[in-house]
Amino acid sequence: MTKRMLLRSGHVVSMDPDIGDLPQGDVLIEDGKIAAVEREIAADAEVLDMKGRIVIPGFVDTHRHTWEAPIRGCAPDATLDDYFVDVLDTFAPVYTPEDVYAGNLAGSLECLNAGITTLVDWSHINNTPGHPDAALQALTETGIRAQYAYGSANTSLADYWFDSKIAIPGDDVRRIRDRYFASDDGLLTMALATRGPGFCINDVVTAEWGLARELGIPITVHVAMGRLAGRFGMVKQLHDLGLLGPDTTYVHCCYFSEEEWRMVADTGGTVSIAPQVETQMGHGWPPVMKAIECGLRPSLSIDVVTTVPGDMFTQIRAAFAAERARVNAECWKADVGIPDTMLTARQMLEIATLSGAHVARLEDRTGSLTPGKRADIVAIDATALNVAPVHDAAAAVTLSADVSNVETVIVDGVIRKRDGRLLADAERARRLVEESRDRLVAAKAARAKA
Repeated sequence: MTKRMLLRSGHVVSMDPDIGDLPQGDVLIEDGKIAAVEREIAADAEVLDMKGRIVIPGFVDTHRHTWEAPIRGCAPDATLDDYFVDVLDTFAPVYTPEDVYAGNLAGSLECLNAGITTLVDWSHINNTPGHPDAALQALTETGIRAQYAYGSANTSLADYWFDSKIAIPGDDVRRIRDRYFASDDGLLTMALATRGPGFCINDVVTAEWGLARELGIPITVHVAMGRLAGRFGMVKQLHDLGLLGPDTTYVHCCYFSEEEWRMVADTGGTVSIAPQVETQMGHGWPPVMKAIECGLRPSLSIDVVTTVPGDMFTQIRAAFAAERARVNAECWKADVGIPDTMLTARQMLEIATLSGAHVARLEDRTGSLTPGKRADIVAIDATALNVAPVHDAAAAVTLSADVSNVETVIVDGVIRKRDGRLLADAERARRLVEESRDRLVAAKAARAKA
């Protein structure tokens, strides 16, 4: 029996150029799929009144270390160099599977609460085979759409980040692929989160790229950020190893050479930018416009809640402000007017939705309110004092709204947040993540004394 849901009379910002914006429009969902987006739809369906709401595709976060939710805010003033020591060499080695479960449970519910319906979970915490199982159990329970990116262990900074000779264990990656991802059509898909050249010896880099391609899963890698990786020329090294391809997402990209930008664009790579982290922690300037100028479609990501907020509104504004500040300063110095290519508020919404789906390789399923795609939909309360009155709906979302205005969240046709409240046991998630915090702090202290 067909299950129908009708979102009625909302201000629809579809992010589909053929549909455009409907100041008053309806969205019909049938069996988890968007069936129609029109000014008015008559259907026998459960009706959700969207009057006074802005209806958008769900946000897509293309790079988050979700496991770090139990240590949220532990490194508020950290640089990237500090982070390696204070998190990866201090907390990560004492993480248990239970801590990973708590982090992914609370972290993915945090995403849903903030209107992020798709997440790339960059999970470099696989200290034992139980760790990835715990991460995937939590993602499954919350009902978020996610690309689980299997990463390395993190039991020693020296072993895993300084010319590492330890490859991600191929047998366990194959186990996870076979057990959880027999089909690539589900809510959860799989990728490989690799450290790449500069951090690993060439044999490890080649082995990990080969493993991903053997299994037919995409690759995601941090590149060209901070004082170290910014000087590694990682994309050039990958080129020299013959490894560049359209299956790879490059995260940060702050210090690419012109040659590397061309290499990524020419080989069909994709780009994920974490603007709040990049400006705050010293990775470099978020290269949003540079990516666009090179013919790429940049996406946005949160990265680490150890140091920055976990919502997409923050990332949108950080990227928008940083890019416009850079261009304005350059134009002032040259005494010329600003270019017509200056980023716009609407572009930022596209980057946070449709471009994010492109980078997560899910554009055929999500990212726009297009009939035939899965129903990943968010409704923003536009009657709230910080949003009303609305002159430009896209700008209201990108420049005025915040997490408190996320009223309804639907993933794959299932309501995950309604009337401003998560339809999940958020209290249990909070309790588990607080217990994990206490356990991790104690384990960190005991390890320091040993």
